[in-house]
This record gives sequence, structure tokens and C-alpha cells, in this order.
Amino acid sequence: MKIARRMENLQPYLFVEINKKIAEKRAKGEEVINFAVGDPDIPTPPHIIAGLCQAAQDTANHRYPESAGLPELRRAMADWYKKRFDVTLDPATEVLPLIGSKEGIGHIAFCFIDPGDVALVPDPGYPVYAFGTEMAGGRPYYLPLKEENGFLPDFRGIKDFILEKTRLLWINYPNNPTGAVAGIDFFNQVVDFAKKCNILVCHDGPYTEVAYDGYQPMSFLQAEGAKDVGIEFHSLSKSYNMTGWRIGMAVGNATAINALKTFKSNIDSGIPQAIQQMAIYALNGSQACIGEHNAVYQRRRDLICEVLTNIGLQVTVPKASLYLWAKVPEGYNSVDFTAELLDQMGIVVTAGAGFGRGGEGYVRLSLTIPDVSLVKGLSRLSGWRNTRRLVVKR
Repeated sequence: MKIARRMENLQPYLFVEINKKIAEKRAKGEEVINFAVGDPDIPTPPHIIAGLCQAAQDTANHRYPESAGLPELRRAMADWYKKRFDVTLDPATEVLPLIGSKEGIGHIAFCFIDPGDVALVPDPGYPVYAFGTEMAGGRPYYLPLKEENGFLPDFRGIKDFILEKTRLLWINYPNNPTGAVAGIDFFNQVVDFAKKCNILVCHDGPYTEVAYDGYQPMSFLQAEGAKDVGIEFHSLSKSYNMTGWRIGMAVGNATAINALKTFKSNIDSGIPQAIQQMAIYALNGSQACIGEHNAVYQRRRDLICEVLTNIGLQVTVPKASLYLWAKVPEGYNSVDFTAELLDQMGIVVTAGAGFGRGGEGYVRLSLTIPDVSLVKGLSRLSGWRNTRRLVVKR
């Protein structure tokens, strides 16, 4: 049996390895506190679950769905964008429901990347941007996200011969893993750059509803001319704690949406219709749950930031997202530090290097940890300085 060449250099998805290490520790009877994965611990709101239960009784929802999604779901998605961002979308041509936004993020490269083409990918960044590019035969060109630039990419240093082959640009704000945010000036700059270079912008925006201290993140599509050059991926996973139900959306440029819809129609049979109806309840119903969830995350954010600062880690308090991006202590790299926390403290955080070379020197902690585990984990972290035994590497 010969495995395809495209699989030869493909590494396991970041959190597969993390979960493997957790399982090994737990198999030994050790308690592990997991700050790694951004999977909301708060249940899906009851009124949304009630909508699912009602929809599940309708026998029309027991059959194959359509890849393009129910018209009423596309309308609900368009209406939500109008209410939330004042962005007008045509439900028929500019909205496409997805089996979780990751599905569309992983597949959009197949619609626009030919072998040898380039996608501009943030570093550090969500690994699927580069993965999808490579699976389609393209090459990721990494754009460093540096703290001194607010973790925003700088397009000025990209050589012309790279831009000539570039087809996609990935951006992601509020950002995973750094927690950085972007405003209209940056998004306008992105639109100008994309028009000049004839590039499709793919904005990954699943954290726009996870924000703190009164801050409201923007949609990329609020920038003038954004629909001419780009699409936005969004998700109900983080907004409504629906990670397990797998539903998201791509919205924006009609040509790009149609290409992705055509690709999807050939590889999947769409989202189960009961879950589509569930999503309609979420989008059209009360949005009070979002503020309630964010209050929980903000309290956790403040507690974790206090402990990290007390043990000597530098961390910027994020305005949005589910993550804290902290510098590792002097003398460590990100892998060494995460290994020490796991081995000595039973605490799991994500090494920044797992998000690309630009993530070296940092670790990511998620706010999606139950309060009981949070208190226990912070207690362990508070004692880290007194228990460090790793030989410092320089």
C-alpha cells in the first residue's frame, strides 16, 4: 500500500498530539488541567437545544439535506449580518452554510489555488490555512505577526515575484492565537492591497462575538469594497457554544461563494436539516446568552492574567477572543515550557510554536475551562516558580 505523496510531510493536527499526551497522563491516574483547546465548556443555550428537539421531530429533516443549505437558514444568516454589522448580503448568492467553518477554510484553496500558486498565511496562525493550501498543491508564504505591530501583518516587504503567484490572503481578527484585534483602517488597507494585487481575501472571524469591556469587534465586510475582493468565514461554535453541532458560514463575494458551493456539492451532502433549524433559532432568537457567556470568560480572563503576571509571564489583556497569549519565561522555548508545566504541574497549555515559527517564545491559554478546574489550575500555576526544576536552556 502506497500513501499519496501529499501525505508524506503532513503532521498530525496540533490538538491531536495534545490530546494524546493528556490521555497518557490520565491513563497513569494523574489529574490534568487543560488550558489548551478553545472548546466552550458552557452548554449550548436551552432555547437553542429546544429548537433542535422540535426540528428533530419533523420527518422532512430525516432525509438528505442540500449542500447549499436551507433558504431560510441563508436568510437568517444574512439578517444576522445586517443586524450585527450593517452588512447587506444576498442570501441566494453571498451566503453559504458550512459544516463548521473549518470545513470551508480547509477547502477554499481547492477553488483558487493551482499547483505552484501561493497563499499569504499569518505566522503565527490557525494551522488549517497552510494545510488547505498545501493539500491543494500550493505554497504558503508566511506573514510574520509581531507584537510591536499589534500582531497585524505588514504587506510592504512581499516581493513582486511572490505576489505574481499569490491567489489568497488569510487574515483572522479577533486573532487566534494572539487575541489581537483589528479595526477599519487595517481592513481598508487589506481591501486596497487585494485590489492592487488581484487577490482573494479570506477573513476568518469566528470570535467577533467573544469580546470584553464593551468592545465590539468588526467584520471585514464592513470595509468599503470588501465584498469585491473577499469572503468571511464565521461560525456559531464560539458565539453560541455550538462546537459539537458543526455549523458555520461563508459570506461575501458571490464568485468565491459559488466556487466553494460547487466544490461542496461534490464532496458532502450538507448540514443535517434539524441542525440547520437549530441554527435559525440561534440567529433569530434572543442574543442575551452571548453577553452572559462573555461575562464568564471576562472573569476568567482577569483571573488568569493576574496569576500569569504574578509568576513573571508577560501577557497583554485581550479585548476579544477566547485566548491569552503569554511570553514564556526567560531561558525557555515554548515546547520546553509546556512540557514542564505538563510534567511537573499537570497543566496543559499550547506551545506557541505549534502555530508557526512566529509563535515561538509564547504559549496560548484558553478561557474555556470549567471554574472548578480553573481554580485548581491557577493554584498550581501560582506555585510554579517554587517547583521549577528544568535545566534552563539558553
